[in-house]
Amino acid sequence: MKYAFTILFSFCIITLFAQTDVDPITEGMECTSITVGKKASADGSVMTSHTDDSHRSRTNILVEPAHDYTKGEMQTVYKRQWAKDEPGKMQRYANVPVGQIKQVEHTYQFMNTAYPCVNEKQLAIGESTFGGRPELKSDEGLIDCQCLCMLMMQRCSTAREAIHTAGELLKEYGWNDAGECLTIADKNEVWHLEILGPGKGKVGAVWAAQRVPDDHVAVNANASTIREINLKDKDYFMASDNVYSLAKENGWWDGKSTFQFAYAYAPSTRTMIACRRREWRVFDLLAPSLHLDPNSENYPFSVKPDSLVTIEKMMSVFKDYYEGTPYDMRKTLTVADKDGKQVISPMANPFMKSDEMKLFRINGGWDERGERNIAVHFTVYATIIQCRADMPDEVGALCWFDLDNVASSIYVPIYANVTDLPIRYKTDARETGFSKDAAWWGFNRVGTIACQRWGDMHPVIDNFWSPLQKQFINDHYEVERQALKLLKEGNRKEAINILTDFTKHCGNTAVDEAWRLGDFIWTAFDGMW
Repeated sequence: MKYAFTILFSFCIITLFAQTDVDPITEGMECTSITVGKKASADGSVMTSHTDDSHRSRTNILVEPAHDYTKGEMQTVYKRQWAKDEPGKMQRYANVPVGQIKQVEHTYQFMNTAYPCVNEKQLAIGESTFGGRPELKSDEGLIDCQCLCMLMMQRCSTAREAIHTAGELLKEYGWNDAGECLTIADKNEVWHLEILGPGKGKVGAVWAAQRVPDDHVAVNANASTIREINLKDKDYFMASDNVYSLAKENGWWDGKSTFQFAYAYAPSTRTMIACRRREWRVFDLLAPSLHLDPNSENYPFSVKPDSLVTIEKMMSVFKDYYEGTPYDMRKTLTVADKDGKQVISPMANPFMKSDEMKLFRINGGWDERGERNIAVHFTVYATIIQCRADMPDEVGALCWFDLDNVASSIYVPIYANVTDLPIRYKTDARETGFSKDAAWWGFNRVGTIACQRWGDMHPVIDNFWSPLQKQFINDHYEVERQALKLLKEGNRKEAINILTDFTKHCGNTAVDEAWRLGDFIWTAFDGMW
Protein backbone atom coordinates (compact mmCIF):
# COMPACT_ATOMS: atom_id res chain seq x y z
CA MET A 1 0.00 0.00 0.00
CA LYS A 2 2.83 2.41 0.86
CA TYR A 3 4.53 1.66 -2.50
CA ALA A 4 1.29 2.19 -4.43
CA PHE A 5 0.68 5.51 -2.67
CA THR A 6 4.23 6.66 -3.44
CA ILE A 7 3.85 5.94 -7.14
CA LEU A 8 0.40 7.55 -7.27
CA PHE A 9 1.74 10.63 -5.51
CA SER A 10 4.67 10.81 -7.94
CA PHE A 11 2.26 10.71 -10.87
CA CYS A 12 0.33 13.66 -9.44
CA ILE A 13 3.46 15.73 -8.81
CA ILE A 14 4.98 15.00 -12.23
CA THR A 15 1.69 15.82 -13.92
CA LEU A 16 1.73 19.21 -12.22
CA PHE A 17 5.34 19.82 -13.25
CA ALA A 18 4.73 18.81 -16.85
CA GLN A 19 1.61 20.93 -17.19
CA THR A 20 3.27 24.09 -15.92
CA ASP A 21 6.65 23.90 -17.66
CA VAL A 22 6.20 26.80 -20.08
CA ASP A 23 9.08 29.21 -19.72
CA PRO A 24 8.18 32.36 -21.72
CA ILE A 25 11.81 33.39 -22.00
CA THR A 26 12.63 30.30 -24.05
CA GLU A 27 10.00 31.10 -26.67
CA GLY A 28 11.73 31.85 -29.97
CA MET A 29 14.82 29.73 -29.21
CA GLU A 30 13.19 26.44 -30.07
CA CYS A 31 14.23 23.56 -32.34
CA THR A 32 17.54 22.31 -33.71
CA SER A 33 18.05 20.62 -37.08
CA ILE A 34 21.22 18.85 -38.24
CA THR A 35 21.66 17.67 -41.83
CA VAL A 36 24.09 15.17 -43.35
CA GLY A 37 24.98 14.67 -47.03
CA LYS A 38 25.17 11.18 -48.51
CA LYS A 39 28.98 11.16 -48.69
CA ALA A 40 29.25 12.40 -45.11
CA SER A 41 27.23 9.54 -43.60
CA ALA A 42 28.62 6.13 -42.72
CA ASP A 43 25.96 4.21 -44.66
CA GLY A 44 25.43 6.57 -47.60
CA SER A 45 22.10 7.84 -46.30
CA VAL A 46 21.03 11.46 -46.51
CA MET A 47 19.85 12.72 -43.12
CA THR A 48 17.75 15.53 -41.79
CA SER A 49 16.52 15.94 -38.24
CA HIS A 50 14.45 18.02 -35.87
CA THR A 51 13.88 18.61 -32.18
CA ASP A 52 10.45 20.15 -31.66
CA ASP A 53 11.50 22.22 -28.66
CA SER A 54 8.08 23.60 -27.96
CA HIS A 55 5.60 23.84 -25.12
CA ARG A 56 2.30 23.36 -26.90
CA SER A 57 2.92 21.07 -29.89
CA ARG A 58 0.93 17.86 -30.01
CA THR A 59 2.88 14.81 -28.90
CA ASN A 60 1.51 12.12 -31.19
CA ILE A 61 2.52 10.71 -34.58
CA LEU A 62 -0.01 9.42 -37.11
CA VAL A 63 0.08 7.64 -40.46
CA GLU A 64 -1.69 9.82 -43.03
CA PRO A 65 -2.50 7.46 -45.94
CA ALA A 66 -2.27 8.37 -49.60
CA HIS A 67 -5.48 9.81 -51.08
CA ASP A 68 -7.05 10.36 -54.49
CA TYR A 69 -9.21 13.41 -55.17
CA THR A 70 -11.51 14.59 -57.89
CA LYS A 71 -10.11 17.25 -60.18
CA GLY A 72 -11.15 20.70 -59.01
CA GLU A 73 -11.51 19.82 -55.32
CA MET A 74 -10.32 22.35 -52.76
CA GLN A 75 -8.25 21.73 -49.62
CA THR A 76 -8.94 23.59 -46.38
CA VAL A 77 -5.77 24.91 -44.78
CA TYR A 78 -5.26 25.71 -41.11
CA LYS A 79 -3.12 28.09 -39.11
CA ARG A 80 -1.64 27.09 -35.77
CA GLN A 81 -2.64 29.40 -32.92
CA TRP A 82 -2.28 29.21 -29.16
CA ALA A 83 -5.36 27.58 -27.68
CA LYS A 84 -7.13 29.30 -24.83
CA ASP A 85 -5.76 28.10 -21.51
CA GLU A 86 -8.25 26.06 -19.51
CA PRO A 87 -7.90 25.06 -15.83
CA GLY A 88 -6.62 21.50 -15.57
CA LYS A 89 -5.80 21.33 -19.30
CA MET A 90 -2.32 21.17 -20.78
CA GLN A 91 -1.17 24.21 -22.73
CA ARG A 92 -1.42 23.49 -26.43
CA TYR A 93 -1.91 24.82 -29.93
CA ALA A 94 -5.16 24.75 -31.89
CA ASN A 95 -5.53 24.63 -35.67
CA VAL A 96 -7.86 27.31 -37.02
CA PRO A 97 -9.15 27.16 -40.65
CA VAL A 98 -7.97 30.19 -42.65
CA GLY A 99 -8.99 29.38 -46.23
CA GLN A 100 -8.83 26.95 -49.13
CA ILE A 101 -6.31 26.12 -51.84
CA LYS A 102 -6.49 23.93 -54.93
CA GLN A 103 -6.19 20.23 -54.14
CA VAL A 104 -4.04 17.89 -56.23
CA GLU A 105 -5.51 14.68 -57.62
CA HIS A 106 -3.19 12.37 -55.63
CA THR A 107 -1.38 12.82 -52.32
CA TYR A 108 1.37 10.62 -50.86
CA GLN A 109 1.34 8.81 -47.53
CA PHE A 110 3.27 10.65 -44.84
CA MET A 111 4.06 10.65 -41.13
CA ASN A 112 1.84 13.30 -39.60
CA THR A 113 3.76 14.78 -36.67
CA ALA A 114 3.23 18.35 -35.43
CA TYR A 115 5.52 19.27 -38.34
CA PRO A 116 4.87 16.51 -40.93
CA CYS A 117 8.26 14.89 -41.37
CA VAL A 118 8.62 12.10 -43.98
CA ASN A 119 6.61 10.58 -46.82
CA GLU A 120 6.49 7.32 -48.73
CA LYS A 121 8.77 8.69 -51.50
CA GLN A 122 11.66 9.39 -49.09
CA LEU A 123 11.11 13.12 -48.86
CA ALA A 124 11.96 14.26 -45.31
CA ILE A 125 11.81 17.61 -43.51
CA GLY A 126 13.28 19.10 -40.32
CA GLU A 127 12.48 22.55 -38.95
CA SER A 128 13.91 25.43 -36.91
CA THR A 129 12.27 28.81 -36.29
CA PHE A 130 14.45 31.92 -36.58
CA GLY A 131 11.88 34.73 -36.56
CA GLY A 132 13.63 37.42 -38.58
CA ARG A 133 12.59 41.03 -39.02
CA PRO A 134 9.16 41.47 -37.37
CA GLU A 135 8.03 43.95 -40.04
CA LEU A 136 8.08 41.12 -42.60
CA LYS A 137 5.32 39.19 -40.80
CA SER A 138 2.04 39.31 -42.71
CA ASP A 139 -1.33 37.89 -41.68
CA GLU A 140 -2.71 38.11 -45.23
CA GLY A 141 -1.40 34.73 -46.36
CA LEU A 142 -2.92 31.29 -45.87
CA ILE A 143 0.13 29.09 -45.27
CA ASP A 144 2.14 28.67 -42.07
CA CYS A 145 5.11 26.40 -41.43
CA GLN A 146 3.24 23.28 -40.38
CA CYS A 147 0.84 23.65 -43.28
CA LEU A 148 3.68 24.02 -45.77
CA CYS A 149 5.39 20.89 -44.43
CA MET A 150 2.13 18.99 -44.91
CA LEU A 151 1.66 20.28 -48.45
CA MET A 152 5.20 19.29 -49.44
CA MET A 153 4.73 15.84 -47.89
CA GLN A 154 1.48 15.36 -49.81
CA ARG A 155 2.67 16.60 -53.17
CA CYS A 156 6.42 16.11 -53.61
CA SER A 157 8.99 13.34 -53.96
CA THR A 158 12.30 15.24 -54.08
CA ALA A 159 13.84 18.15 -52.21
CA ARG A 160 14.10 20.32 -55.30
CA GLU A 161 10.48 19.63 -56.23
CA ALA A 162 9.46 20.53 -52.67
CA ILE A 163 11.30 23.87 -52.82
CA HIS A 164 9.82 24.75 -56.22
CA THR A 165 6.34 23.75 -55.03
CA ALA A 166 6.76 25.84 -51.87
CA GLY A 167 7.78 28.84 -53.96
CA GLU A 168 4.71 28.53 -56.19
CA LEU A 169 2.28 28.00 -53.31
CA LEU A 170 3.67 30.89 -51.27
CA LYS A 171 3.60 33.25 -54.23
CA GLU A 172 -0.09 32.47 -54.85
CA TYR A 173 -1.43 31.98 -51.34
CA GLY A 174 1.09 33.74 -49.08
CA TRP A 175 3.15 32.97 -45.95
CA ASN A 176 1.62 33.98 -42.61
CA ASP A 177 4.34 32.76 -40.24
CA ALA A 178 7.58 34.03 -38.73
CA GLY A 179 10.95 33.25 -40.29
CA GLU A 180 11.51 29.50 -40.61
CA CYS A 181 14.22 27.16 -41.82
CA LEU A 182 13.08 23.86 -43.33
CA THR A 183 15.83 21.27 -43.82
CA ILE A 184 14.58 19.21 -46.74
CA ALA A 185 16.14 15.89 -47.69
CA ASP A 186 15.56 13.18 -50.25
CA LYS A 187 17.57 10.05 -51.00
CA ASN A 188 20.18 12.02 -52.94
CA GLU A 189 20.63 15.45 -51.36
CA VAL A 190 19.59 17.85 -48.60
CA TRP A 191 18.77 21.57 -48.72
CA HIS A 192 18.10 24.33 -46.19
CA LEU A 193 15.12 26.51 -47.15
CA GLU A 194 14.72 29.79 -45.23
CA ILE A 195 11.38 31.60 -45.55
CA LEU A 196 10.01 34.91 -44.24
CA GLY A 197 6.89 36.96 -44.92
CA PRO A 198 6.69 39.63 -47.66
CA GLY A 199 5.82 42.50 -45.31
CA LYS A 200 2.72 43.60 -43.45
CA GLY A 201 -0.43 43.64 -45.56
CA LYS A 202 1.15 41.71 -48.44
CA VAL A 203 0.61 38.21 -49.85
CA GLY A 204 3.69 36.21 -50.80
CA ALA A 205 7.05 35.41 -49.21
CA VAL A 206 10.77 36.00 -49.49
CA TRP A 207 13.02 32.95 -49.37
CA ALA A 208 16.36 31.43 -50.21
CA ALA A 209 17.56 27.82 -50.33
CA GLN A 210 21.08 26.43 -50.17
CA ARG A 211 22.18 22.84 -50.74
CA VAL A 212 24.47 21.05 -48.30
CA PRO A 213 27.42 19.53 -50.23
CA ASP A 214 27.25 15.74 -50.32
CA ASP A 215 30.34 15.35 -48.11
CA HIS A 216 29.28 17.98 -45.57
CA VAL A 217 27.09 18.39 -42.49
CA ALA A 218 25.12 21.52 -41.59
CA VAL A 219 22.98 22.82 -38.74
CA ASN A 220 20.22 25.32 -38.10
CA ALA A 221 19.67 26.38 -34.50
CA ASN A 222 17.08 29.19 -34.63
CA ALA A 223 19.25 31.54 -36.66
CA SER A 224 19.39 32.29 -40.36
CA THR A 225 22.60 30.72 -41.72
CA ILE A 226 22.29 31.44 -45.45
CA ARG A 227 24.49 34.42 -46.24
CA GLU A 228 25.94 34.92 -49.73
CA ILE A 229 23.89 33.35 -52.51
CA ASN A 230 24.90 32.67 -56.09
CA LEU A 231 21.77 32.15 -58.15
CA LYS A 232 23.85 31.34 -61.23
CA ASP A 233 24.86 28.14 -59.46
CA LYS A 234 21.49 26.41 -59.73
CA ASP A 235 22.88 23.18 -58.28
CA TYR A 236 23.41 24.85 -54.90
CA PHE A 237 21.15 27.91 -54.67
CA MET A 238 17.54 28.92 -55.25
CA ALA A 239 15.60 32.01 -54.17
CA SER A 240 12.34 33.90 -54.62
CA ASP A 241 12.09 36.53 -57.36
CA ASN A 242 12.02 39.33 -54.78
CA VAL A 243 15.03 38.21 -52.73
CA TYR A 244 17.12 41.26 -53.72
CA SER A 245 14.43 43.85 -54.42
CA LEU A 246 12.61 43.51 -51.10
CA ALA A 247 15.81 44.09 -49.13
CA LYS A 248 16.74 47.07 -51.27
CA GLU A 249 13.27 48.65 -51.05
CA ASN A 250 13.38 48.50 -47.25
CA GLY A 251 16.92 49.82 -46.93
CA TRP A 252 18.33 46.54 -45.63
CA TRP A 253 20.76 46.28 -48.53
CA ASP A 254 22.34 49.12 -50.51
CA GLY A 255 22.43 47.22 -53.79
CA LYS A 256 26.20 47.62 -54.04
CA SER A 257 27.80 45.66 -51.21
CA THR A 258 27.77 41.88 -51.10
CA PHE A 259 24.24 40.67 -50.46
CA GLN A 260 23.87 38.38 -47.45
CA PHE A 261 20.43 36.87 -46.88
CA ALA A 262 20.81 36.43 -43.12
CA TYR A 263 21.93 40.01 -42.54
CA ALA A 264 19.27 41.45 -44.83
CA TYR A 265 16.32 39.60 -43.34
CA ALA A 266 17.29 38.21 -39.91
CA PRO A 267 20.34 40.12 -38.63
CA SER A 268 19.58 39.81 -34.92
CA THR A 269 19.72 36.01 -35.09
CA ARG A 270 23.44 36.14 -35.84
CA THR A 271 24.12 37.77 -32.45
CA MET A 272 22.24 35.36 -30.18
CA ILE A 273 24.54 33.11 -28.14
CA ALA A 274 21.76 30.55 -27.67
CA CYS A 275 21.72 30.03 -31.44
CA ARG A 276 25.29 30.27 -32.59
CA ARG A 277 26.72 28.31 -29.62
CA ARG A 278 24.71 25.32 -30.78
CA GLU A 279 26.07 25.79 -34.31
CA TRP A 280 29.59 25.72 -32.86
CA ARG A 281 28.86 22.70 -30.68
CA VAL A 282 27.45 20.59 -33.53
CA PHE A 283 30.41 21.39 -35.76
CA ASP A 284 32.88 20.89 -32.92
CA LEU A 285 31.44 17.45 -32.14
CA LEU A 286 31.45 16.36 -35.79
CA ALA A 287 34.57 18.19 -37.00
CA PRO A 288 36.74 18.96 -33.96
CA SER A 289 39.87 19.29 -36.12
CA LEU A 290 38.56 22.66 -37.36
CA HIS A 291 39.04 24.16 -33.88
CA LEU A 292 36.20 26.63 -34.47
CA ASP A 293 35.96 29.55 -32.06
CA PRO A 294 32.95 29.06 -29.73
CA ASN A 295 32.46 32.83 -29.61
CA SER A 296 32.37 33.55 -33.35
CA GLU A 297 29.43 35.40 -34.82
CA ASN A 298 29.46 33.28 -37.97
CA TYR A 299 30.42 29.73 -38.88
CA PRO A 300 30.56 28.07 -42.28
CA PHE A 301 27.17 27.14 -43.70
CA SER A 302 28.39 23.54 -43.69
CA VAL A 303 31.59 21.62 -42.88
CA LYS A 304 33.17 18.29 -43.75
CA PRO A 305 33.05 15.97 -40.70
CA ASP A 306 36.27 14.41 -39.43
CA SER A 307 34.73 10.94 -39.79
CA LEU A 308 31.63 9.58 -41.47
CA VAL A 309 28.52 10.22 -39.40
CA THR A 310 26.66 7.21 -38.03
CA ILE A 311 23.12 7.14 -36.70
CA GLU A 312 24.63 6.51 -33.26
CA LYS A 313 26.70 9.69 -33.58
CA MET A 314 23.66 11.73 -34.55
CA MET A 315 21.80 10.45 -31.51
CA SER A 316 24.72 11.35 -29.22
CA VAL A 317 24.92 14.89 -30.61
CA PHE A 318 21.24 15.45 -29.88
CA LYS A 319 21.77 14.28 -26.29
CA ASP A 320 24.50 16.89 -25.73
CA TYR A 321 24.32 19.59 -23.06
CA TYR A 322 27.90 20.97 -23.24
CA GLU A 323 29.17 18.56 -20.62
CA GLY A 324 32.91 19.03 -20.10
CA THR A 325 32.95 22.50 -21.69
CA PRO A 326 32.99 25.98 -20.10
CA TYR A 327 29.37 26.35 -21.28
CA ASP A 328 27.88 23.63 -19.09
CA MET A 329 25.28 25.58 -17.08
CA ARG A 330 25.97 23.43 -13.99
CA LYS A 331 29.61 24.42 -13.74
CA THR A 332 29.25 26.86 -10.81
CA LEU A 333 27.02 24.59 -8.73
CA THR A 334 29.71 22.64 -6.93
CA VAL A 335 30.10 20.68 -3.71
CA ALA A 336 33.04 19.01 -2.01
CA ASP A 337 33.39 15.28 -2.67
CA LYS A 338 34.71 12.75 -0.12
CA ASP A 339 38.28 13.87 -0.88
CA GLY A 340 37.47 17.56 -0.48
CA LYS A 341 37.62 18.24 -4.23
CA GLN A 342 35.02 20.59 -5.68
CA VAL A 343 32.78 18.76 -8.16
CA ILE A 344 29.47 19.56 -9.83
CA SER A 345 26.65 18.91 -7.42
CA PRO A 346 24.47 15.87 -8.19
CA MET A 347 21.51 18.17 -7.58
CA ALA A 348 22.58 20.45 -10.44
CA ASN A 349 20.94 19.72 -13.76
CA PRO A 350 21.58 21.09 -17.26
CA PHE A 351 17.89 21.71 -17.89
CA MET A 352 17.17 24.48 -15.42
CA LYS A 353 14.47 27.02 -16.22
CA SER A 354 15.04 30.75 -16.04
CA ASP A 355 13.67 31.12 -12.49
CA GLU A 356 16.02 28.38 -11.27
CA MET A 357 18.97 30.13 -12.88
CA LYS A 358 18.04 33.36 -11.17
CA LEU A 359 17.76 31.52 -7.86
CA PHE A 360 21.27 30.11 -8.26
CA ARG A 361 22.58 33.32 -9.83
CA ILE A 362 23.73 31.57 -12.97
CA ASN A 363 24.81 34.01 -15.66
CA GLY A 364 24.58 33.27 -19.36
CA GLY A 365 21.33 31.32 -19.13
CA TRP A 366 17.81 31.89 -20.43
CA ASP A 367 17.36 35.09 -18.46
CA GLU A 368 20.02 36.77 -20.58
CA ARG A 369 19.18 35.03 -23.86
CA GLY A 370 22.44 33.21 -23.30
CA GLU A 371 23.27 29.52 -23.37
CA ARG A 372 20.84 26.80 -24.27
CA ASN A 373 21.78 23.20 -24.78
CA ILE A 374 21.13 21.05 -27.81
CA ALA A 375 19.14 18.74 -25.50
CA VAL A 376 16.47 20.59 -23.52
CA HIS A 377 13.71 19.64 -21.11
CA PHE A 378 10.97 21.14 -23.29
CA THR A 379 11.51 18.97 -26.37
CA VAL A 380 8.14 17.47 -27.29
CA TYR A 381 9.49 15.03 -29.87
CA ALA A 382 12.60 14.61 -32.00
CA THR A 383 13.34 12.97 -35.34
CA ILE A 384 16.42 11.77 -37.18
CA ILE A 385 15.40 10.71 -40.68
CA GLN A 386 17.49 8.60 -43.05
CA CYS A 387 16.75 8.61 -46.79
CA ARG A 388 18.59 5.87 -48.70
CA ALA A 389 19.08 5.68 -52.45
CA ASP A 390 20.36 2.09 -52.34
CA MET A 391 16.98 0.82 -51.10
CA PRO A 392 13.45 0.88 -52.51
CA ASP A 393 11.22 3.55 -51.03
CA GLU A 394 9.27 1.00 -48.98
CA VAL A 395 12.36 0.42 -46.83
CA GLY A 396 14.60 3.40 -47.54
CA ALA A 397 12.78 6.12 -45.59
CA LEU A 398 13.44 5.52 -41.88
CA CYS A 399 12.49 7.94 -39.11
CA TRP A 400 14.12 7.52 -35.70
CA PHE A 401 11.53 9.03 -33.37
CA ASP A 402 12.08 10.22 -29.79
CA LEU A 403 9.64 11.63 -27.24
CA ASP A 404 10.47 14.31 -24.65
CA ASN A 405 14.03 15.28 -23.62
CA VAL A 406 16.44 13.39 -25.88
CA ALA A 407 19.04 13.25 -23.09
CA SER A 408 16.78 11.00 -21.01
CA SER A 409 14.85 9.19 -23.72
CA ILE A 410 15.30 6.71 -26.61
CA TYR A 411 14.84 6.78 -30.40
CA VAL A 412 12.53 4.16 -31.93
CA PRO A 413 12.57 3.23 -35.65
CA ILE A 414 9.50 4.12 -37.72
CA TYR A 415 9.42 3.32 -41.44
CA ALA A 416 7.58 5.83 -43.62
CA ASN A 417 5.55 3.17 -45.42
CA VAL A 418 4.12 1.35 -42.40
CA THR A 419 0.36 0.98 -42.22
CA ASP A 420 -0.04 1.50 -38.48
CA LEU A 421 1.70 2.67 -35.30
CA PRO A 422 1.42 1.76 -31.60
CA ILE A 423 -1.79 3.25 -30.21
CA ARG A 424 0.11 5.01 -27.42
CA TYR A 425 2.20 6.86 -30.01
CA LYS A 426 -0.97 7.87 -31.84
CA THR A 427 -2.48 9.31 -28.65
CA ASP A 428 -1.85 13.01 -27.96
CA ALA A 429 -0.86 13.66 -24.34
CA ARG A 430 -2.09 17.24 -24.60
CA GLU A 431 -5.58 15.98 -25.29
CA THR A 432 -5.66 13.23 -22.66
CA GLY A 433 -3.91 14.99 -19.79
CA PHE A 434 -1.94 12.57 -17.65
CA SER A 435 -2.59 9.06 -18.97
CA LYS A 436 -0.59 5.89 -19.41
CA ASP A 437 -2.42 5.59 -22.75
CA ALA A 438 -0.20 8.34 -24.22
CA ALA A 439 3.45 7.40 -24.80
CA TRP A 440 4.81 10.90 -24.13
CA TRP A 441 3.88 10.78 -20.46
CA GLY A 442 6.13 7.80 -19.78
CA PHE A 443 9.18 9.56 -21.18
CA ASN A 444 8.25 12.94 -19.70
CA ARG A 445 8.02 11.39 -16.22
CA VAL A 446 11.56 9.96 -16.54
CA GLY A 447 12.98 13.30 -17.66
CA THR A 448 11.19 15.29 -14.98
CA ILE A 449 12.25 13.00 -12.13
CA ALA A 450 15.84 12.89 -13.42
CA CYS A 451 16.15 16.67 -13.20
CA GLN A 452 15.70 16.47 -9.44
CA ARG A 453 19.08 14.73 -9.04
CA TRP A 454 20.64 14.61 -12.50
CA GLY A 455 24.20 13.87 -11.42
CA ASP A 456 23.20 10.58 -9.81
CA MET A 457 20.29 9.60 -12.01
CA HIS A 458 21.51 10.23 -15.54
CA PRO A 459 24.19 7.48 -15.48
CA VAL A 460 21.47 5.03 -14.41
CA ILE A 461 19.19 6.25 -17.21
CA ASP A 462 22.00 6.04 -19.79
CA ASN A 463 22.88 2.51 -18.72
CA PHE A 464 19.21 1.53 -18.88
CA TRP A 465 18.54 2.88 -22.39
CA SER A 466 21.87 2.10 -24.06
CA PRO A 467 21.40 -1.69 -24.51
CA LEU A 468 17.85 -1.23 -25.83
CA GLN A 469 18.95 1.51 -28.24
CA LYS A 470 21.70 -0.78 -29.56
CA GLN A 471 19.18 -3.58 -29.90
CA PHE A 472 16.82 -1.43 -31.97
CA ILE A 473 19.69 -0.39 -34.23
CA ASN A 474 21.04 -3.92 -34.64
CA ASP A 475 17.62 -5.50 -35.17
CA HIS A 476 16.55 -3.05 -37.85
CA TYR A 477 19.25 -4.36 -40.19
CA GLU A 478 17.83 -7.89 -40.02
CA VAL A 479 14.25 -6.67 -40.45
CA GLU A 480 15.30 -4.69 -43.51
CA ARG A 481 17.05 -7.73 -44.95
CA GLN A 482 13.82 -9.70 -44.65
CA ALA A 483 11.73 -6.91 -46.15
CA LEU A 484 14.10 -6.44 -49.08
CA LYS A 485 13.97 -10.18 -49.81
CA LEU A 486 10.17 -10.11 -49.88
CA LEU A 487 10.14 -7.05 -52.14
CA LYS A 488 12.51 -8.77 -54.54
CA GLU A 489 10.10 -11.72 -54.61
CA GLY A 490 7.23 -9.36 -55.43
CA ASN A 491 5.52 -9.63 -52.03
CA ARG A 492 5.19 -5.94 -51.17
CA LYS A 493 2.29 -6.37 -48.76
CA GLU A 494 4.15 -8.85 -46.57
CA ALA A 495 7.28 -6.66 -46.62
CA ILE A 496 5.25 -3.69 -45.36
CA ASN A 497 3.66 -5.92 -42.71
CA ILE A 498 7.09 -6.93 -41.38
CA LEU A 499 8.18 -3.30 -41.16
CA THR A 500 4.89 -2.35 -39.47
CA ASP A 501 5.18 -5.13 -36.91
CA PHE A 502 8.77 -4.18 -36.12
CA THR A 503 7.88 -0.50 -35.73
CA LYS A 504 5.01 -1.35 -33.38
CA HIS A 505 7.14 -3.78 -31.37
CA CYS A 506 9.92 -1.21 -30.83
CA GLY A 507 7.47 1.53 -29.88
CA ASN A 508 5.55 -0.60 -27.41
CA THR A 509 8.77 -1.95 -25.88
CA ALA A 510 10.18 1.56 -25.41
CA VAL A 511 7.02 2.85 -23.70
CA ASP A 512 6.79 -0.15 -21.38
CA GLU A 513 10.44 0.32 -20.43
CA ALA A 514 9.95 4.05 -19.86
CA TRP A 515 7.31 3.36 -17.23
CA ARG A 516 9.50 0.70 -15.64
CA LEU A 517 12.49 3.07 -15.59
CA GLY A 518 10.41 5.86 -14.06
CA ASP A 519 9.23 3.57 -11.27
CA PHE A 520 12.80 2.50 -10.60
CA ILE A 521 14.47 5.90 -10.37
CA TRP A 522 11.64 7.31 -8.26
CA THR A 523 11.95 4.55 -5.68
CA ALA A 524 15.70 3.80 -5.87
CA PHE A 525 16.64 7.44 -5.15
CA ASP A 526 13.80 8.17 -2.72
CA GLY A 527 16.11 8.55 0.29
CA MET A 528 18.32 11.10 -1.52
CA TRP A 529 15.67 13.74 -2.31
